[in-house]
Amino acid sequence: MFDFLETIINEIKSYFVTENISYEITGECKKCGKCCNYMYSFDTYTEKEFKIMQFIFPAYRRFYIKGKDEDGNFIFACKYVTEDGLCSVYDKRLEMCKRYPVKRIYRPMKLHEGCGYKVEEKNFKDYLKKD
Repeated sequence: MFDFLETIINEIKSYFVTENISYEITGECKKCGKCCNYMYSFDTYTEKEFKIMQFIFPAYRRFYIKGKDEDGNFIFACKYVTEDGLCSVYDKRLEMCKRYPVKRIYRPMKLHEGCGYKVEEKNFKDYLKKD
């Protein structure tokens, strides 16, 4: 009898638990260079802040402001990307370049059109599915 009541209580509680959604990046690089020519920084709002960041982190001097998107966010590019989309200083690239894209992210993101990677949303039901 107590098992039945516990099951009912847990079932009711389950309606009040928010679903945790995670995101995974799958696929492989097509070496197009779009990710290096169209980067965003969500912490940089002005050109002055960008110059300060380059002063504090000299390695970031490889980036320049390419423009702004439709929402007013800065678009950055790396000056070491060749016309073929490859890195001309591949052996000296930054750690963030080596790790891009991280396999797990915690909010949805857009990738460039034609990118070999894609963002897959994973929710609880996906973990229950058997392949």
